[in-house]
Amino acid sequence: MTAWLERIVLDRRTEQAIIILIVINAAVLGLETSPSIMASHGSLLHILDQAILAVFVIEIGARIIVRRGAFFRDPWSVFDFVVVGIALVPATTTFSVLRALRVLRVLRLITTIPSLQRVVGGLIAALPGMGSVVVLLSLLFYVFSVMATKLFGSQFPDWFGTIGASAYSLFQIMTLESWSMGIVRPVMEIFPYAWAFFVPFIVVTTFAVLNLFIGIVVNAMQAEHEKAAAEERDMIHDETEHITEELRALRVEIAALRERIERPAGQPAE
Repeated sequence: MTAWLERIVLDRRTEQAIIILIVINAAVLGLETSPSIMASHGSLLHILDQAILAVFVIEIGARIIVRRGAFFRDPWSVFDFVVVGIALVPATTTFSVLRALRVLRVLRLITTIPSLQRVVGGLIAALPGMGSVVVLLSLLFYVFSVMATKLFGSQFPDWFGTIGASAYSLFQIMTLESWSMGIVRPVMEIFPYAWAFFVPFIVVTTFAVLNLFIGIVVNAMQAEHEKAAAEERDMIHDETEHITEELRALRVEIAALRERIERPAGQPAE
């Protein structure tokens, strides 16, 4: 029974069917946000959503039966379990937010597509390095926020009246969203040399520190790719060794068989 169930769970066609259902479920959840569509086809969408959820539950249950304790030691399997489990919680007044979280089922595509798993793995591996960059960026923001509050706070209290307001305005400037006409040029009408403050800030934060994020993520992605490639090479090497051992054993058997065939009748074996 378990062997039969394992063949179904590990079958490539089963995985493809789950991917198709995830995509369909994503479309259904999107259609449910339209009042007009819900008014005309709401019951059909609800039935379809529940049917797909039932398939997901059966699939998770089958994987638990096949893998047993190993299922809960795999982070991706645990993620699938949690995402599907959220959808089973009744969407009462207390847990009404969980109804919106049903869309998390779309993220199951990550667990079914290996390339997406490598991308997420690279992002997770980059978190420690990104933490250091966040600390550096926070220090820079604090320094520039204090300076901006002291320099421009008296004339522009809405933008730079407090450290918090200055930090938010500087964040907008760092993202380059309406930074020139929206903030910097009005400030320069009263403080003509304000560019000497804002330009270095943009150069340091936008063009330097933020690019460190990109560098760390790219490096982590490369390391994750090399790790996956190394695992694939090891697997191929192990399979090659196994095949080589089988060939050697087969050659020995063929040689022994040939020796018995070619030995004259009545001649004793050595």
